[in-house]
Amino acid sequence: MSVVLANKTISRDEYLHEELGSEIRHEYIAGHVYAMSGGTLNHQRISLNFLRLSGNQLSGKSCFPTGSDFKLQIDLGSGDEAFYYPDGMIICQPVAGDALFTNSPSVILEVLSPSTRRNDEVQKFRDYLTIPTLQTYILAETDAPYLTIYRRDESGFQKETLSGLDTVLHLPEAGISIALAELYDGVN
Repeated sequence: MSVVLANKTISRDEYLHEELGSEIRHEYIAGHVYAMSGGTLNHQRISLNFLRLSGNQLSGKSCFPTGSDFKLQIDLGSGDEAFYYPDGMIICQPVAGDALFTNSPSVILEVLSPSTRRNDEVQKFRDYLTIPTLQTYILAETDAPYLTIYRRDESGFQKETLSGLDTVLHLPEAGISIALAELYDGVN
């Protein structure tokens, strides 16, 4: 969940500078700053399982995962931009070790909750699908092993769903597969 901090806008540089010293994460959309609230234990388990499982499979490869503390920058057009904190990303482009953000993920994971669902399914969905490098956007439910996936093909993004603990999520852009039983391990 996010809460707007003020009606005034701030610059990108102000946001990035303030975010470095902040104990609370904030997202930035076209000059507006939104405080981020914490998630449930199930939310955290899915996010951390994704990071661990993808990290184990990507060890020694050119792609790598990031968790919810690494920012994603998106050009919104007309000089506007956004900075989000996805629950997980897989990046297959070089990124400097001291980078504060990326603009080139191949995979984005958002774990849905009642307070973030609308934002993840509408605002972020619209913004994420403009990223040229993005191949797969995953929306994970917290109350059941169920994924809504948007995959890029030659005609745009196609929607698919996966459900059940015996199902496997294939991410060919990163060369990995994740069983939903493992992704939802510890989730009740």
